[in-house]
Amino acid sequence: MKLLTIAIPCYNSQNYMKKCIESLLTGGEDVEILVVDDGSTDDTAQIADSYAKRYPSIVRAIHQENGGHGAAVNTGIANARGLFFKVVDSDDWVKEEAYLSILDKLRELVGGETALDMLISNFVYEKEGESRRKVMHYRHILPEGRIFTWKEAGHFYPGKYILMHSVIYRTRLLRECGLHLPEHTFYVDNLYVFEPLPYVRNLYYMDVNFYRYYIGRADQSVNEKVMIGRIDQQIRVNKLMVDYFISHGSAVAANKKMGRYMLSYLDIITTISSILLIRSGTDEALEKKKELLSYIRQKDTGLYRKLRYGLLGNCMNLPGRTGRFISVEGYKICQKFFGFN
Repeated sequence: MKLLTIAIPCYNSQNYMKKCIESLLTGGEDVEILVVDDGSTDDTAQIADSYAKRYPSIVRAIHQENGGHGAAVNTGIANARGLFFKVVDSDDWVKEEAYLSILDKLRELVGGETALDMLISNFVYEKEGESRRKVMHYRHILPEGRIFTWKEAGHFYPGKYILMHSVIYRTRLLRECGLHLPEHTFYVDNLYVFEPLPYVRNLYYMDVNFYRYYIGRADQSVNEKVMIGRIDQQIRVNKLMVDYFISHGSAVAANKKMGRYMLSYLDIITTISSILLIRSGTDEALEKKKELLSYIRQKDTGLYRKLRYGLLGNCMNLPGRTGRFISVEGYKICQKFFGFN
């Protein structure tokens, strides 16, 4: 049994996956690295096999037909032998000092009286062309240096969200909650950090800059033009999150802090869908925006009111061209502040 499994979803990643794998190898024998080749057509498969051959006790190469990022994560979870599980995208990497301190903490917590469900750490935006790196941390929101519950968490204000880059889950929890991400769909990382939350009881926060999140490739899924081109997939994920939130209403209501956080996260995802549809600037996109809101209203009128008439919902739904202009200008300010691509 390994301490930590790290899955690396790879699709045509030959140009950058080596940096990712090399950074993870510094974790040593307590770590299992699953390089999931998701039907690549370049040299990704050969690179994965070469690392598995050189480090047979650490690296495993798994080859599958192309199913998208979600399918690769699903494969990682299904094949994981580690007590804990993390996803690291093939164009990202980790910082060794923080990595080793996290492994030390996981070793310390294993076998304790309280089972750890989720460990949270900081991540750093490594944005192409910018010397100043923005650190996403959770100081003054989450207690440090001890296991805590949702009741002890502070307020997550807009911009402070627990993303895929932040989390390490207990592997069994991911299996017990039945997490299965949709295939051939982008932006499923939002489901990855949303659906397990009602099952997370005990958390631990480490204020270390562990994950390095690279932003800069023109074809990257978080590039705004790419996101607009894939808006139907963003909307699909948005609707799946709405459905999940509603279907787990009793669990959400029973844990007020966790429920408020999940609502806030759903709010920002719906806001992103709305602003991308506005940015698209077509009549078809504006109709899709109306349809999304109509979908939420038909599913749950109470949830619709919270999303539509909250602060972000109001900003994204100001009437007419002037309203859409104000929404877009507000988005540009947030874009610069948060360092998104």
